[in-house]
Amino acid sequence: MAFDITPYIDRKPSEVRRLIREGKIDFPTAGMCRGYAQANLVILPGEYAADFERYAEKNPFACPVLEIVKGSPETHAMGEGGNICSDVPRYWVYENGVVTKELTDVSSYWKEGYVGFLIGCSFSFEEALMAAGVPVRHIEMKRNVPMFKTNIQTEPVGPFAGPMVCSMRPMTPEQAKKAYDITVKMPNVHGAPVQIGEPEKIGVRDVMKPDYGDAVEIREGEVPVFWPCGVTPQAAIMAACPEFAITHSPGHMFIADPMDSDYAVF
Repeated sequence: MAFDITPYIDRKPSEVRRLIREGKIDFPTAGMCRGYAQANLVILPGEYAADFERYAEKNPFACPVLEIVKGSPETHAMGEGGNICSDVPRYWVYENGVVTKELTDVSSYWKEGYVGFLIGCSFSFEEALMAAGVPVRHIEMKRNVPMFKTNIQTEPVGPFAGPMVCSMRPMTPEQAKKAYDITVKMPNVHGAPVQIGEPEKIGVRDVMKPDYGDAVEIREGEVPVFWPCGVTPQAAIMAACPEFAITHSPGHMFIADPMDSDYAVF
């Protein structure tokens, strides 16, 4: 489904977070707030938090933790005045590992002892790709990024395990080389691609049928390029089956105050 991010490309993160909180933005955030980082979200009861934190440490490219939120849902390192329960356009609510609701605000679900994790997002390297002349097709087409469960298994910790989820962007082999050189220097937002041009090697049978997000056009001479994705925790939550959890809905991110460049080593 197409949506228009044009009015939000050059807005400040705090302004867009306010619009999200007010319910005026409820669609994917790729391309919003040019130059600023975006983050995936996981909220868990306290008894699961230590295992999930170790799971993220063991799987740093899929789950690079940027801030851990405790005590209240307010953010600090990723944006003073931000709130992980109201400043994401859409949330998934899980009961026993199953998504039971998609909501635009989860403030009423936050309880004492809950812990939130803001995790690096590949949307944060897309500006660098576009600046280098590498196309980002889902932004061009005004769609959500296509994401796929792969046969790459994450390293398990406690109850958390499962496949790495990867986002995909089509480009020519020459552009893919350039994209590799750019993103390998950005490990805090997923780093280099894990597969270029041979989706079947990571268990992706049909690049036009993503598990999450929207299909995008792949043009003649282009190949699919796959990066680790911050939707990987969703698969781990489905495997762990905690009695309750919250994540962002894929593609609907927390837009943070730090710049993309803060997570790059150029």
